[in-house]
Amino acid sequence: MENSQTRPVDAMLPGRLGLVVRLVAQPGGRLALLDAVNRYADKLEDEPGTEAFVVSLDPDDQDVAWLVEWFSSQNAFEEHRKAKGFEVLMKELPNLLSQPPGILRIDPLRMFVQRELIEGAF
Repeated sequence: MENSQTRPVDAMLPGRLGLVVRLVAQPGGRLALLDAVNRYADKLEDEPGTEAFVVSLDPDDQDVAWLVEWFSSQNAFEEHRKAKGFEVLMKELPNLLSQPPGILRIDPLRMFVQRELIEGAF
């Protein structure tokens, strides 16, 4: 029987702004790219309007990483672009990428996540 502590988190996300970003590393350079992205992610507490930031590996291309991120509002997105951590990442990326990032704008509508994932139990 499910209770409120085991029930998945299911939330509507009106007003969010999101991005799917494709990052293509220099040949053989995905680890260096991931290092830069993860150092940026380690500082996301400085961006309270950045509600989600997911780093994924492309299973078909060893030089590609994907980011999915969303922000609580347009204002939060603009604040993200002004953040010191983002500035540092933007200075590092040109030397790590073989082509400009591919960016797809999305507007997150609904989120469903198992509660155990959020609480850190895998």
